[in-house]
Amino acid sequence: MKNRWNDKEANRLIKHYRKKGINQEIALRIYTSRLLGMDPKIVLHGGGNTSVKLDLKKSKKNTQKIIYVKGSGKDMSDIDIDGFPSLELENLIKLKKNKKLNDFKMVNFLKKYMTDTSYPNASVETLLHAFLPHKYIDHSHSNAVLTLINQPNNIQICKKIFGNEIGIVPYVMPGFDLSKKASEIYDKNPNIKGLILLNHGIFTFGDTAKQSYDRMIKFISISEREIKKNSKKIYKSNYKERKIDVSLLSNILRKYMSIKKDDDFDRKLISYKKSDLANYFFSKRNYLRINGPITPDHVIRIKHKPLFLDFSNTTESNIEKEIFNEINNYRKQYINYFKKNNYLNKKAKMHDPNPRIIVVKGLGIFSVGNNFKEANIAMDIGIASLSVILDAFSYGKFVPIRENQTFMMEYWPLELAKLKKSNKPLLGNITLITGGLGTLGFATAQKFLKEGSEVVLLDNKDLDITKNNISGMFFYKCDLTNKKQIKTVLEKISQKFGGIDIVISNAGLAIQKSLKDLDKIILDKSFSINFFAHHYLTQLSCEILKIQSIGGSVLFNISKQ
Repeated sequence: MKNRWNDKEANRLIKHYRKKGINQEIALRIYTSRLLGMDPKIVLHGGGNTSVKLDLKKSKKNTQKIIYVKGSGKDMSDIDIDGFPSLELENLIKLKKNKKLNDFKMVNFLKKYMTDTSYPNASVETLLHAFLPHKYIDHSHSNAVLTLINQPNNIQICKKIFGNEIGIVPYVMPGFDLSKKASEIYDKNPNIKGLILLNHGIFTFGDTAKQSYDRMIKFISISEREIKKNSKKIYKSNYKERKIDVSLLSNILRKYMSIKKDDDFDRKLISYKKSDLANYFFSKRNYLRINGPITPDHVIRIKHKPLFLDFSNTTESNIEKEIFNEINNYRKQYINYFKKNNYLNKKAKMHDPNPRIIVVKGLGIFSVGNNFKEANIAMDIGIASLSVILDAFSYGKFVPIRENQTFMMEYWPLELAKLKKSNKPLLGNITLITGGLGTLGFATAQKFLKEGSEVVLLDNKDLDITKNNISGMFFYKCDLTNKKQIKTVLEKISQKFGGIDIVISNAGLAIQKSLKDLDKIILDKSFSINFFAHHYLTQLSCEILKIQSIGGSVLFNISKQ
């Protein structure tokens, strides 16, 4: 694992934040948090957390001990000062005297002891940071560490490779109980430099930001060397790439992922990525028997297991039927999983029972989300999880937390608070707008984006970002008079989003000529864009809409026709 600390960059940030009135210690806390967050093998999408403890002057005579800790769900890769709520440390430490503290009371105390309530809620692991005495504390879900701590003999492995430098904490669900347990383990050996949370992740600490960061990189590197030294090679299956139309498969998956709700559908987006992982998992049967996350933090994003699809012996005409059957089986299993464990949280309402990660043999990986961002996050976490699981099997076995523990985390209100679902009316829709860089097309795009839709712009002009700020939208250059180009672009859109819902055929060309001067070349050009382009787009879009079978609409703007 590369140590990314750079003295020059650290000093640059110190000077940058000094101008804003922010001291060096917080500046370096931001710096090393970003160093951890920029590496997807250490943390992903809001995972992990960091903290720093300071003595701040309240007056000339009095100081107050403050802890700055990462806000819940904040992404460390680009975190800034607004991502670190500050809390009264001494009051948090007093909570350690409690034998029990339920989640509701814990959250109330965390809010009560914030010095500025305009900041985001503090991490659910704030008390763990507070109960440890160190100035700087880092927590990550390193792939290499997770590979080793999800082994059946994880304690022996950790003792062998880390010696007495790290304390080992058995799996305890995040919150007050975990904070107490971690503190007890530390108190038994205050010379340790970090803590391993079995089936969860790793903590390191130090007197300086650099020391805590260096220790994190050191222990991850030790883990990587252990895996490399003692892993057997997993051979790729002999399965050859199946000639399946990925865009067609995306449309079919979207059909079954979008559940009927009232008079419409709860539409989902489907993203695709080609990956060899899709082959490795089918090389041995036990690789498919996953029933738990590599770390509890992931379960709210990708559920407790993926769906695996194998079309090796399926004829092309039966692929959709096979998809329907496998998704239906997954749903039944998920419903049984919920019913079996619902006693642990009787107030819980069952989530959508469909999978979030779908692995197709010989083809790649599909991810599912309420919008493009969610699908993209699920893809990143899914690929990281699948990689860790394969590494775990390569090293030994993969043994995650128990099913009831997974359920508790999946339906834990404090964890679900990270998922802020939009209530915008067009959430989950994909809107395609032709002539999207024109005045009318772009104004239409902004309206649909505001309503929660994913917006895809098509235009025959090159995108000039100095003239067109398409932030939050997507763009494809396309000659709409060329049917092949339209087909190619629609296939790309299907692979990126899963399909389309709303087509706004807006592109047009206004030609002003007197009839006596109107020659065939001009007339043909007008018909190409003002008639046939609409026709081609409609034909090809309706093919997708029919496959998806979740409704949709086509709107024609004929202001220039």
